[in-house]
Amino acid sequence: MKADRRSVDDPRVLEAVAAVEHERWSHWQRYMHSQCLRNDDGSLTVPPALVRRWERQMSTPYESLTDGEKESDREQAREYLAVVKRELGDATSS
Repeated sequence: MKADRRSVDDPRVLEAVAAVEHERWSHWQRYMHSQCLRNDDGSLTVPPALVRRWERQMSTPYESLTDGEKESDREQAREYLAVVKRELGDATSS
């Protein structure tokens, strides 16, 4: 009997990857909020040093990032790849 092998077009795969994206976004928001100053009206003020750092990172191509910054991106990519691999029944190792 052949195993049910999903494809990247399967809505279940999309939902699994979307769940990882939401967790990544939530984690980033928690971190960002913890780094900002909360104003009386509930808004947040990003410290200038972080604005400079994040603007530099946003405008830097991946290939030009520091090794530490690249590793941070790789950590995130591994989360996505683990879900895709699991959802596709490890077909990616063929």
